[in-house]
Amino acid sequence: MTSFRIGSLTLALGLTLACGRAPEPVPQTTSDHAVPRRVEADPREVHLGDLTMLTDGGENAEAYFSFDGRKLIFQARFGPWPCDQIFTMDATGSPPQLVSTGKGRTTCSYFFPGGHHILYSSTHLASPDCPPTPDMSRGYVWPVYADYEIVRAAADGSDVVNLSDSPGYDAEATISPKGDRVVFTSTRDGDLDIYTMNLDGSDVRRLTDQLGYDGGPFFSPDGTKIVYRANHPTDPTEIADYTSLLAEGLIRPGRLEIWVMDADGGNKRQVTSLGAASFAPFFHPSGEKIVFSSNHGQENPREFDLWMVDLDGSHLERITWAEGFDGFPMWAPDGRQFVFCSNRNDAKPGETNVFVARWKD
Repeated sequence: MTSFRIGSLTLALGLTLACGRAPEPVPQTTSDHAVPRRVEADPREVHLGDLTMLTDGGENAEAYFSFDGRKLIFQARFGPWPCDQIFTMDATGSPPQLVSTGKGRTTCSYFFPGGHHILYSSTHLASPDCPPTPDMSRGYVWPVYADYEIVRAAADGSDVVNLSDSPGYDAEATISPKGDRVVFTSTRDGDLDIYTMNLDGSDVRRLTDQLGYDGGPFFSPDGTKIVYRANHPTDPTEIADYTSLLAEGLIRPGRLEIWVMDADGGNKRQVTSLGAASFAPFFHPSGEKIVFSSNHGQENPREFDLWMVDLDGSHLERITWAEGFDGFPMWAPDGRQFVFCSNRNDAKPGETNVFVARWKD
């Protein structure tokens, strides 16, 4: 969630727009894209059993289970789509079905409880075109597109309704396992902060207010806590850089740490202190550990692996060892299946695919 480039990988990470229906998409399947097949895990990847590759080709990211664990929803860019769109498929692998409009850029999709609706962010309400890529003259930066709005749609992609309907970036939305609240990131109050709202977009509550980026939030299995990534600059030079970039719709993601707070925003505490780019955190089924992606300890800053850590920051453990990018981890609701996205087994350099494994504690 946010824009994240690893080699050729772009994972889209958002004008006031009237709430209403967008053009309905024409459902499309992509039978040439889904090729579930067993692949070998690195011998050091002791937690990953029966590793299976579910997609083959293009850029596939942020694959998340439905509440019953039978479906996956994810964003991808391949074939006729010039920028990321949202797709669904069976959790065991099936031809992906386009469920976003095919217009604009989309990101950060999630299933609603019951599986009859989906949630994602899109720029299509402002323009059917892909938004411009950021100018890297100021170094490596992520775009924070002000045109992103959080939308709800039927599971087949029809009946699209704007839930956020506010000025600025609204994205990175996920839903509590309790099925009662959406948590998301927004610039509606001038900074990148975390908010929650009801499933219909009402009762918006701000949870963070410290200067800097707070984002990528997920609820704990019991819905009482939220894990997220954050960077809070304190040096005057860093503050000036952050605020000037944000005014241009950009952020610099070189340093992100993992944080946890209560679901109401209380009891905030920093979990990691790695001085690296750590992101995509998700709670272990026990609620006592967090898995996340990081370039911690790597000479190449584009080398990302999955790590796991206790809530107090202890017992840091490396989970993946494949060359390239491993990120966007999530357990199925039953805690048995584990999904993530990876450059491993890519047919072309930079391709990122969806993988599932049987988790072994």
